[in-house]
Amino acid sequence: MILVNFKTYQQATGEAALKLAQICQEVSLTEKIEIIPVVQATDLYLVSQADIEVWAQGMDDVDFGSNTGKLLPQAIMTAGASGVILNHSENKIAPRMTSSLVDRLRKINKNFKILICCETLDEALGFVDCAPDMIAYEPPELIGGDVSVSKDKPEIISDFVNHLKTIPVLVGAGIHNSLDVAKALSLGAEGVLVSSGVVLNSNPKGVLLDLASAFKK
Repeated sequence: MILVNFKTYQQATGEAALKLAQICQEVSLTEKIEIIPVVQATDLYLVSQADIEVWAQGMDDVDFGSNTGKLLPQAIMTAGASGVILNHSENKIAPRMTSSLVDRLRKINKNFKILICCETLDEALGFVDCAPDMIAYEPPELIGGDVSVSKDKPEIISDFVNHLKTIPVLVGAGIHNSLDVAKALSLGAEGVLVSSGVVLNSNPKGVLLDLASAFKK
């Protein structure tokens, strides 16, 4: 699995988001690897209407009612999202709120996919009981940088895999090429999260093809 976080980059907003999502889908189909765009809430409907699996970048622990400015889980699902990233380092939420939101989502739609991002193993272990579908290890100091988590902190990736056991582990931060992905997979990760390395590249399809090649090796 490769999750491509579109964040709020201009190159991945509005019609540009749809174009990039279509590239993700094209490479996913040809390489037979799950490549899922993670888009802004305002682009979910546009992308999902093109028959592309899409995830949300976040949502709030609220129900129908007086919650001005909040992202209602039911609305995010109706817009077409089939999954969500929670607790990203750029959008941290309190652990208790994260667990409560996971419980809420399970009651709304048990098939909705949930990925919780964590900066440390201790943080990840605190979410084991709420049983997300996946947990991602992303050290914030490496996000958007030139050094990948696979190269800089391989031992921590192994610790995540060994301690979380039944919960699949993804890794992100500084992932740029197939070597970074291959190293993560060799340590037991199920996939990677990428963002600027794809979104800001002049040839995103070429980057995705390179990343996907690591799964075949």
